[in-house]
Amino acid sequence: MAESGDAEGRRFQLVLIKPSHYDDDGYVIRWWRSMIPSNSLAAVYGIAVDCAEREVLGPGVGIDIVAIDEVNTRIDIAGLLKRFERNGNFGLVALVGVQSNQYPRALDLARPFREAGLPVSMGGFHVSGCLSMLDGKAVGLDQCREMGVSMFAGEAEGRLDVVLRDAAAGTLEPVYNFLNDLPNIGGTPVPFLPKDNVQHTLGLSTSFDAGRGCPYQCSFCTIINVQGRKSRFRSADDVEKLVRMNWAQGIHKFFITDDNFARNRDWEAIFDRLIELRENDGIPLGLMIQVDTLCHKIDNFIEKAKRAGVTRVFIGLENVNPDNLAAAKKRQNKITEYRHMLLAWKAQGIITIAGYILGFPADTPETIRRDIAIIQNELPLDIVEFFCLTPLPGSEDHQVLWKAGAEMDPDLNIYDVEHICMAHPNMSKAEWEGIYREAWSLYYTPEHMRTLLRRAVATGVPLHSLVKLLVTFATAVPLENIHPLQTGILRLMHPSERRPGLPRENPFVFWPRFIWQSLRKNALIIGRIVHLSVVAHRISRRDDAKRYMDQALTPVDDHDDETLDLLTKTTGGATAVAHLKNVARLTTVSKAG
Repeated sequence: MAESGDAEGRRFQLVLIKPSHYDDDGYVIRWWRSMIPSNSLAAVYGIAVDCAEREVLGPGVGIDIVAIDEVNTRIDIAGLLKRFERNGNFGLVALVGVQSNQYPRALDLARPFREAGLPVSMGGFHVSGCLSMLDGKAVGLDQCREMGVSMFAGEAEGRLDVVLRDAAAGTLEPVYNFLNDLPNIGGTPVPFLPKDNVQHTLGLSTSFDAGRGCPYQCSFCTIINVQGRKSRFRSADDVEKLVRMNWAQGIHKFFITDDNFARNRDWEAIFDRLIELRENDGIPLGLMIQVDTLCHKIDNFIEKAKRAGVTRVFIGLENVNPDNLAAAKKRQNKITEYRHMLLAWKAQGIITIAGYILGFPADTPETIRRDIAIIQNELPLDIVEFFCLTPLPGSEDHQVLWKAGAEMDPDLNIYDVEHICMAHPNMSKAEWEGIYREAWSLYYTPEHMRTLLRRAVATGVPLHSLVKLLVTFATAVPLENIHPLQTGILRLMHPSERRPGLPRENPFVFWPRFIWQSLRKNALIIGRIVHLSVVAHRISRRDDAKRYMDQALTPVDDHDDETLDLLTKTTGGATAVAHLKNVARLTTVSKAG
């Protein structure tokens, strides 16, 4: 909690809540330790602290700030209501970073505060995406209006002052729309959360965005329609500031949330500064970044990423079928570059993680099974995350379906990229759901996990880190029926946190079942950790472990297009190779001329 101002003066209570969402049984998804830190919460908290320090509500008017990430912290609504009551209901409840699948839960959280007469504001990708792409009322936004929840669209830098002042004066507007006036973020308050918040994440990690906006046009993406297609960046000074702020409280692991850090024009200056902090100041940085499939073509990018502390890289591979990529306007992904790029990361001993979308128009269960086998055999990927193609409100895909009046599931809670929300031309809903669940078991077979561990030893990837990831991604769906990115350590549940409209379970039934399921699941997870750790240890002690080689680790050569299934059996693969050869031929002819 941050405090400012005269303790005897009026104190404005600002409660920042990042909502979770409901599982298939209607219970809030919450963990003792969650996997991914919330950058939205960190960004708004940093801005709010700056507002408090500047006394934006007037001299002597202090602001007390509470930040809650519901994915790892239970929200004590009764306690918060008493907090407001003690301060004359002088304050604001801000629901931040609300995604579409979190929107129903956010409304449920807002209700008791509104019933108590407290001002409530809601921002995030759902509100911003709907106001950007639809008619301003669609997809549940009228529920905010009916409840009296103020909607905030856009970004809070330089904008939070006016919202706080209006809330303090009791004149909160129904809508604050800054989508057409996106701020520069260089030199603005940096994302930050106190250690009390960060300690609820795995590995004591936090996050920040070094840039926002994306120039690409992927039709399934909401970022381009909320953060814009013009990129805006933080400076190396900004990044150093936030690193030092976190290091002062013992935090040195960061997820850089930029959708594509490789397209940050200041990537090198930021990496150089991080390298200085690691090598000269002794800050043991550990970073995860997100990049595109052409980042290896940027001179020194991957090498400097390693020196800056990058240990994991997420790549939006999305698909190995060029026709599917073209249909989604993901034309920047070139399957002919996949192996070049992945081998470059493996050469630095960095764990490679890829997002892979199931449900593109050309997909069938058979082609998905084939493509997973190709990935296993021919691409040096460590972790693959499977997602269902989802028409997220705020994306072009959703807008097209909405305008056409196409049927989409009305329950926003399942717009979480693991449920089926729309029809598919080649698969029934049952087939699509089935192949999604099957995909995890197809990729994370015991045999393939052994192969991944062999590759890790041969390329210098830390075995203990890979084992933890393999256990998480191999067990989350079968054990928890939740995507691995929504998991954590030790699921926490409470019978009072069930979705409104579903029956409240008898505690004498709920608690014994919950305890038994928790013991069973965690025993299975521990068993898997022990087993894979033993396998990894045995592999690492083999005399030939460092010399392991398979098709995926084989250097790229001129005959790949003749021998690899990636380039010959996927739809559009042969066309992509022919196009590449034609470009090379024309380039040669042009130079000769």
